[in-house]
Amino acid sequence: MSGSDLAIQAGACVSEDTDEDGTLCHRRPLQPACGKILLPSLRTFAVSSRHEPVALRTQARSARLLGLLLAYLISSPACSLADWRLVWNDEFNGVAVDASRWTYDLGTGPPFPGWGNNELEYYTSRPQNVVVSNGLLHIIARRESFGGADYTSARLKTQGRFSTTYGRFEFRARLPMGMGFWPAFWLMPRDSVYGSWAASGEVDIMENRGQDPTTVFGTLHFGGEYPANTQSFGPSFRFPSGDSVGNFHVYALQWSTNSFSWYVDGQLYQTQTSWWSSGGPFPAPFNQPFYLIMNLAVGGYFVGDPNAGTVFPAEIQVDYVRAYDYSSAPVPALRFTAVRGQGATLVLVGTNGPPSGTFYLLGTFAPAVALSQWTRVSTNQFDAQGAFRLSLTPPSSGSFYRLEVP
Repeated sequence: MSGSDLAIQAGACVSEDTDEDGTLCHRRPLQPACGKILLPSLRTFAVSSRHEPVALRTQARSARLLGLLLAYLISSPACSLADWRLVWNDEFNGVAVDASRWTYDLGTGPPFPGWGNNELEYYTSRPQNVVVSNGLLHIIARRESFGGADYTSARLKTQGRFSTTYGRFEFRARLPMGMGFWPAFWLMPRDSVYGSWAASGEVDIMENRGQDPTTVFGTLHFGGEYPANTQSFGPSFRFPSGDSVGNFHVYALQWSTNSFSWYVDGQLYQTQTSWWSSGGPFPAPFNQPFYLIMNLAVGGYFVGDPNAGTVFPAEIQVDYVRAYDYSSAPVPALRFTAVRGQGATLVLVGTNGPPSGTFYLLGTFAPAVALSQWTRVSTNQFDAQGAFRLSLTPPSSGSFYRLEVP
């Protein structure tokens, strides 16, 4: 998530008589929590840093604890002012797909059967293939005879609703596993001003082969019109042992005038700075508006056909899709005016949030896990002046909480 955050361990010893109770600074989307974590037997206060607008230092009751915490802060990523402004998003909190944000590709891709990729599905907009429920978008692939195809699924796009040039794009989702599944989150040109595919470009933010649930890919397609097209061949991302696309992860792309960078859960794994188009000089074709697409294909040259072990129905579950524009203007920091313990209850009071805006309380018992693995405990509201007061009763002294502003 983007915005500000503060990690707090339940049971922390927090000073109630200091005038500086802790200050949040904005960070780039998906960066860790700037090292601001309250530990037992530590008093906290905010001070200026030589290199960043705000840093958190601590006053420990022992030199050993202070030394451990300083080592933690030194090894933590630096906190910085936000330089991304949310310009479009869908949190899928309604009861149906928002038609003001999304439309559909339907059918089997004529005049190019199988969408030019030898895919086997028939794309529909039926509730059997696409539905919003419990805060998630479900894109569902089924094995069924429909429209002359043996499978159905869904492909949503923002064409005619939203397109942009440059920015940051995020897609938090969990993906199906099994031979023949091809989930993707990608960008296509709004106007194709440099010619037909791939002279006007294509940007694959995330692709996966269902038979390899530990690897995702990011790719640029460019060059001449088919068959004179080419593509980038950057490194893929591999999940560590015990993790896979079957868990929720944040897949992100940052696109500037002369580079593309791909991330998984905030970890940069690929950057591309070289491409060309037969239709115009560099930075063509990636200097024009593109729109978003997300789909679950079945079969195709990239993955092969499903086999006897492939389980249907299968689905992509999408928590959110967000697009950001770059902004060099500093964003005001969310400030805590009080962080107090009242018996078993932790009370957080603050200001400087977006007036009447939303913020989330996230929780975990293992603060080292990826941000995408934190659990959303509650959705809360700032008042009309941007102030908030939040009380919570942690289930144990091992609980960690994070406040985030989408």
